[in-house]
Amino acid sequence: MSKTVLITGGSSGIGKAIGEYLSKRGYQVYGTSRNPNRISSSVFPLLKMDVNDTESIEDVISEIIDRSKRIDVVINNAGVGITGPIEETPESEIKKAFQTNFYGPINVIKAIMPHMREQGGGHILNITSIAGYMGLPYRGIYSATKAALEITIEAMRMETLQFGVKMTNIAPGDFATNIAAGRYHSPVLDDSPYKRDYGNTLKMMDEHVDNGGDPLEMAKVVHKIIETPNPKIHYKVGAPLQKFSIVLKRVLPDRVYERLLLKHYGLK
Repeated sequence: MSKTVLITGGSSGIGKAIGEYLSKRGYQVYGTSRNPNRISSSVFPLLKMDVNDTESIEDVISEIIDRSKRIDVVINNAGVGITGPIEETPESEIKKAFQTNFYGPINVIKAIMPHMREQGGGHILNITSIAGYMGLPYRGIYSATKAALEITIEAMRMETLQFGVKMTNIAPGDFATNIAAGRYHSPVLDDSPYKRDYGNTLKMMDEHVDNGGDPLEMAKVVHKIIETPNPKIHYKVGAPLQKFSIVLKRVLPDRVYERLLLKHYGLK
């Protein structure tokens, strides 16, 4: 029997690529979007859901179970980007980023756990970020949201193994998606002491996304993980240098690693 998969944020980018890839391989895929009516070309059903609205989460889960009787895999992919000097980033935008990137996936997990426990198991995959392994200049809030999710899932995985529910974190590097268009940018202010460095870093970040990998690579990794009987806790997907940056942070002295980041971003 084919597995039933729920993907949050399935209307574009990585979520869409994963949904299309799994659909072609016989999975029953359901995606979610805050505005599914705006999407006319999805190859799998898109249901209206906001990860910040617990009632909409419950409604979507109930609808899928009514249709397919169970949910075998949940892919927490919905997220938002945010950039800017932390000093100049509005508190309201910081809270919004945490609301979607951290509290959102936790809301979905809380809602699906009783169903997975009742059916005797399931698999929850969380799309985090390589940025969550390090504090990146002018992307510190985004890094923090993903780091918080990584650590929380490490703990939650140990709590849920007794029920046969597996949890996996998948940290992508830069992929060619529309995340840059939808993220919050603190404005580059003319009178800001960060104007030059932030402006240059913002251009570099946008270039990295534009020149990023094909989201199909993420889809293939997700498929492989779903079909793995005992998946690892953490996976990293991206360019070799991006993945190697995590290794360097683990082995290098803090100040040496900091100097490498400063040089990479042209900040010193």
